[in-house]
Amino acid sequence: MMFISPSKGKLSFEEMMEDILTYIKGLPCSSYKIIVGTDSQVRGETCFVTAVIVHRKGKGARFYYRKNIQRKIKSLRQKIFYETSMSLEMGAKITSFLARGGAAGIHVEIHIDVGHHGETKDLIREVVGMVTGSGFEAKIKPDSFAASSVADRYTK
Repeated sequence: MMFISPSKGKLSFEEMMEDILTYIKGLPCSSYKIIVGTDSQVRGETCFVTAVIVHRKGKGARFYYRKNIQRKIKSLRQKIFYETSMSLEMGAKITSFLARGGAAGIHVEIHIDVGHHGETKDLIREVVGMVTGSGFEAKIKPDSFAASSVADRYTK
């Protein structure tokens, strides 16, 4: 599982997490949260991009992303649920790594690419329930920038 950092290039999951912990330890008095969001684009196949953002509140952020190409998924419902499950899987891995690394207090948030306007509005309750039932805070559009802006930018 390789991630891409705009400033550091290709990183493994462990290297990404070590970079995140180094970033956090660089200014330990700041407040942090880690945000995970996934978006997808369908062409001949479906390109899923999961973004991981470490936000130093009030002082900027760093982000990483990974691409995953799957067969063509035509169903919007299936695509949204798959995006959400990919974000949840990544959120769980990050939470586990942070607990082992002595940084268990860092808040992990999941951004879902659904909103009250458009075709996805009927899915909000289900996917938000999936996320909160897994122990994470869920954000939807217009607050889900990890999915709707950062990940979306790299699906194209």
